[in-house]
Amino acid sequence: MSEEKQTSKKSMAKARGKSRRFAMQAIYQWQMTGDSITGIKQQFFEDNNFSVIDAEYFSELVSGVASSISELDPFLEKNMTRSVESVDPVERSIMRIATYEFIHRFDVPYRVVLNEAVNIAKEYCAENSHGFVNAVLDKVAQEVRHIEVKSVKS
Repeated sequence: MSEEKQTSKKSMAKARGKSRRFAMQAIYQWQMTGDSITGIKQQFFEDNNFSVIDAEYFSELVSGVASSISELDPFLEKNMTRSVESVDPVERSIMRIATYEFIHRFDVPYRVVLNEAVNIAKEYCAENSHGFVNAVLDKVAQEVRHIEVKSVKS
């Protein structure tokens, strides 16, 4: 791979990582306030420097998660011992975004999704929360992306 392509791939990965962090904050805000997703997204576009993130990806994640809760939460609930609503709201937003990506973004390898979710949990959640996030999402990945997981682990 050429150096230029590697640099482009790295900058896209970095932009997507920032998109996920903004999306986590937007989903958290939506969960806590019940405000409209459209309004929250607009606020994020007005208040942040979107030149360093993938704005389209941010928008897809936020809208996708908000409109897919009834699809996402059952995957989470069957892979943990408590209800989704009882989970810390930051952890919940991280796990919902990752589950959305597992289901709807097959172009993003499951390991990337899982790694990003764990890193965001390390950055924004309580000290050992990333272990819980990792355990739940690993089970979700095995269910949703079983062929990909099996091929990577074998």
